[in-house]
Amino acid sequence: MAAVFLVMLYEYSPLFYITVVFVCFLVTSGLVLGWFGLGVPVILRNSEETESSTRVLKKRMRQVKNPFGLEIPHPATASVTKGITLTPDCLEDCILTCYWGCSVQKLHEALQKHVYCFRIKTPQALEDALYSEYLYRQQYFIKKNDKEEKYCQLSEDAQVVDFGPVPRSRYPLIALLTLADEEDREIYDIISMVAVIHVPDESYRLSCRILYQYLLLAQGQYHDLKK
Repeated sequence: MAAVFLVMLYEYSPLFYITVVFVCFLVTSGLVLGWFGLGVPVILRNSEETESSTRVLKKRMRQVKNPFGLEIPHPATASVTKGITLTPDCLEDCILTCYWGCSVQKLHEALQKHVYCFRIKTPQALEDALYSEYLYRQQYFIKKNDKEEKYCQLSEDAQVVDFGPVPRSRYPLIALLTLADEEDREIYDIISMVAVIHVPDESYRLSCRILYQYLLLAQGQYHDLKK
């Protein structure tokens, strides 16, 4: 019996050695690919690793919806003395608040307060953070998906025709968009948008445009959409 087994092993040993070498090659290749981040063959992965990779992929695919939109439909006609027309475009009922002559320093301090102190999700919250460091305020209620143009103009009582040469201590115009309903603020990650708008005057005739557009998140971060 032992003699028969030895004869069979002798006859099939080349095939046996080839099989062992092939299996070792597959395992080594899988380890090398996994080490360098090139992906490991599915056959060499366990089920837990596959499920974990699927969860990570799904998390990266998550999108954040921005409920706010703002455009300047007639930038060529805008000026500090003649005013400006804005077109909001919101997915929910919103409030558009315009601040003329807002302090540059106070605005950026307010953005930091959104991160470290309290969330700016209403006009009152921004005004508290600004310490009312602006010249004039206008406010409009914006219906959902309503693209009606809103006209904003600095009051004559402010007695301001320009904001002086650059660098300036005040932005010509700040536009704040916030969600009107408390329930909507709970379902959106983006809770407000602050747009810094340049409006030309006698001292600085750069064409009207949105300089910065900050999206403020419920978690306390903010991002410049213009970048």
